[in-house]
Amino acid sequence: MTASFSAALEVFRVFLRLGLTSFGGPIAHLGYFHRELVERRRWVSDSQFSQLLAICQFLPGPASSQLGFALGLVRAGWLGALAAFLAFTLPSALLLVAFAALAPLLTGAGGSAVIHGLKIVALAVVASAVLGMGRKLCPDRPRQLIAVLALAGVLIADTAWSQLAVVLAGAVGGWLLCRSVQAAEADAFPIRHGRRAALMLAGLFAVLLLGLPMVAGESATLVSVAEAFYRAGALVFGGGHVVLPLLEDSVVAPGWVTEAEFLAGYGAAQAIPGPMFAFSAYLGATIPADAPALLVAAVALLFMFLPGFLLVSAVLPAWAAVSRHAGMARAIAGVNAAVVGLLGAALYDPIFTAAITGPVDVAIAATALVLLTGWGLSPLWIVAGCVVASMAVRLV
Repeated sequence: MTASFSAALEVFRVFLRLGLTSFGGPIAHLGYFHRELVERRRWVSDSQFSQLLAICQFLPGPASSQLGFALGLVRAGWLGALAAFLAFTLPSALLLVAFAALAPLLTGAGGSAVIHGLKIVALAVVASAVLGMGRKLCPDRPRQLIAVLALAGVLIADTAWSQLAVVLAGAVGGWLLCRSVQAAEADAFPIRHGRRAALMLAGLFAVLLLGLPMVAGESATLVSVAEAFYRAGALVFGGGHVVLPLLEDSVVAPGWVTEAEFLAGYGAAQAIPGPMFAFSAYLGATIPADAPALLVAAVALLFMFLPGFLLVSAVLPAWAAVSRHAGMARAIAGVNAAVVGLLGAALYDPIFTAAITGPVDVAIAATALVLLTGWGLSPLWIVAGCVVASMAVRLV
């Protein structure tokens, strides 16, 4: 067994345990990673961990999974990066594919109550995310203004391209208005590929982003699924719950997945460990494409994560120079504020409009939000409580 394979195997074992036990969403994952890989195993220093985290937050894609990918890359090269991705993602992806297979069996009054309970879960969890991200990413008036304008812009023109326009406008607004934001200091860390490889990876990212729409059709084929999920993964800033509006536009708008199926799967995703972007495996298994459900799920999962991984790999060799640019730091602050507005718009439509049918639903969602944000209750208990409450109301 070579040293590189042995190191990759170690990465796989560590991240498999994290993938099976990391409940609580992307912010909680960062805490798990730091405790396991910095404090316990000392794979990287605190400063190196913070630098890798900054890179992942500055790029579109799933921040916690990108961080795991980067940590695996630093530890054991490309094999380590692949091992970290597979081990951290597969447990949640397999659980969501299983839920997709079982979801059609949830029929009748009981099944409808379960589905509706999961919609209320989605409302509580996304509301919690909006509040938390708002406090962290919009601490001053300029960023609060950017967030409000982004929310209004998305609600007025709710399309995937309008969301991209809002993100770009947020970058310009941050560059002009966020004068208090300072550039981060960058310390060196070991990277095993150079700028030539980085340019090739950046080129592949661009080729796929521009080329897939040219060969994808409107029907649910494997190529169309790959294009839809690659586009969502390439355009989402902030990761986690922020991917919701982009995925909703990619799979619900063309009629591949119903709104009820979409929100039920999103609610179920709150009850499992691992990355939020594994939700793509559920959607892939639900889409009635021209291929077996497991294959469609695998394509959706791979192309959801691929753009973020290509970007973080491309940026790593040149990060030191990029991170010292003050204008870049201000632009990213504006993007993050716009992301808060984008998620706030998704909180209203489609989540609130689908989950709330009366005052009782409001009470259940409000209670779940208080328990989640005020008491720090595990999302697993929130899922169970909302489903039981929904069943009790609708069956009694």
